Amino acid sequence: MTKRSSRIILSALFAVACVAHAQGRGGRGGPQVVITPDHADWKYVPGENVNFSIRVVQNGAPVAGVKLNWSVGPEWSESGQPVTTGTLTTGAEDAHVNGGTLKEPGFLRMVASIVPDPNAQPAAPAGAPGGGRGGFAVRGLGTAGFSPEKIKPYAVEPADFDAFWQKGKDALAAIPINPQRTPYAPKTTDTINAYMVNFQTVKGAGGRGSSRFYGILTEPKKEGKYPALLRVPGAGVYGVSGIWKESYDNAIVLAVDIHGIPLDLDNAFYNNLGAGALDTYQGFNLDNKELYYYRRVYLSMIRSVDYLTSLPNWDGKTVVVAGGSQGGALSIITAALDLRVVALAAFHPALSDITAYMHGRIGGWPDLFRNPLNRTKDKLETASYYDTVNFAKRVKVPGIYSWGYNDETCMPSTTYSAYNSVTAPKTLSLQLATGHNIVPPQNDRINAWIQEIFKTGKAPAPKEESFADR
Repeated sequence: MTKRSSRIILSALFAVACVAHAQGRGGRGGPQVVITPDHADWKYVPGENVNFSIRVVQNGAPVAGVKLNWSVGPEWSESGQPVTTGTLTTGAEDAHVNGGTLKEPGFLRMVASIVPDPNAQPAAPAGAPGGGRGGFAVRGLGTAGFSPEKIKPYAVEPADFDAFWQKGKDALAAIPINPQRTPYAPKTTDTINAYMVNFQTVKGAGGRGSSRFYGILTEPKKEGKYPALLRVPGAGVYGVSGIWKESYDNAIVLAVDIHGIPLDLDNAFYNNLGAGALDTYQGFNLDNKELYYYRRVYLSMIRSVDYLTSLPNWDGKTVVVAGGSQGGALSIITAALDLRVVALAAFHPALSDITAYMHGRIGGWPDLFRNPLNRTKDKLETASYYDTVNFAKRVKVPGIYSWGYNDETCMPSTTYSAYNSVTAPKTLSLQLATGHNIVPPQNDRINAWIQEIFKTGKAPAPKEESFADR
């Protein structure tokens, strides 16, 4: 399997839509490799066999005569567990492969790739199976879950976990918020005012002093009191286009970045910074829990809530936090650290069970311990203070959680490690076939869940649901 991307690309509500990169899809109008487990909910119990069906479709029609290389194994191909491989050629009906089983809770994944045609001409249509410029590989995957609700995290909780974060909150409280805001015409409408905002927060690696935190605020022009939504970002370095998606006519929305950089600069600036000075920021100062890059980020989530709750048009009771991937982790973390948050929405939360590599299971993005040379005592200790799992245990408010089984960035065993640690009321809304992306129906369900809180003051009743549409 391919290595997971070091950058997380989100879609729909929380980031740029990436429909063209959905699992198993070729170029526009190109072939798709579709792999489906034989249980409608893609769930099994350990010891039960999964049978995968495989087909290649193009423009909605099955394509016969396509050669595929396939493999079946654990979600993390480097785990040392057995991997079965083979080759098949598609026919008029679906092909089938017995994927075997697992002996304990986890995930079994089938990956299949179209074998490129070495004789394809450079001018071959990009949508033709095996065609393209000199041939191209199109892959698809399907993932079966074996009692995923029983997956347990390996994350270790430090004895002074709460004391460490209370110390950080005390340091934050000593810094005046000193907010600033400037009207932002590009996002202002007939019914919505928009502002560039920034406020003081804790300093980064230096430890003492303060720094600035930046975001975009939208609020209804109509006078009244409104609930607040804090949108927290996926990984990367962005300006406005990367963090702001939409406003609501019935809520105050604050979308924040994490890096302490103004948001209205040229996109080339953020691209260069992301590829340069802030490349791999997720590992900066990992050997020191007081100086680790995410300390400022986590505490600044609280400061963002400080700002929202200071606004005169806030309703005085409702703060919801929502995000995907890195933002999914930050949603859980913010709800755990700040009791003013009344609900959370988290898509495929990252930073979950990040030390699981030590036990032969894949750890959460950003793969801090994939490399054994990184597994030093100090770094492992620091990670335990920042693992989403240890915050998930402390969540006391309703939440909605959503991801797909085919995610190769935040693998499902890692997201379940966090989700299974939550004891508060929770809704799980699975979009089974998705990878590290969000499809419109999935986004609509989360939006509806948040709107229910805005309108009634109460979260919908907890439930679990799954959808296999792609």
